[in-house]
Amino acid sequence: MFKILENELGEVTATPEVIETIAGLSAMDCYGLVGMVPHGLQDGIGNILKWDSVRRGVEVTATDDGLGVEMYCIVGYGVKISEVGANVIQNVSYALEKNTGIPVHHVNINIQGIRVMPEK
Repeated sequence: MFKILENELGEVTATPEVIETIAGLSAMDCYGLVGMVPHGLQDGIGNILKWDSVRRGVEVTATDDGLGVEMYCIVGYGVKISEVGANVIQNVSYALEKNTGIPVHHVNINIQGIRVMPEK
């Protein structure tokens, strides 16, 4: 559990699943990110996770300096991976700090594969 607020009336805590969902949803807003995959996926990138299970591609840990976030992502073919990664890090850090008030120590993006993005 992550403590979000504490005062004389009580405290507000959030489970790791809530933090993972916030991180996953904010990452999926980034251009170039196709999906998320769980860490240690053995059966290939055929199981790219969409909106219904974005938190499975996110691992959150508590550090002395704030939250540590590991994300396992699939990016679209033809995008600059470093730009997508920087955008995801910025969006996730901002969303977590804004919505929970907990400082973010680090966000690590682990690119697990590349996929052709559908034409719009």
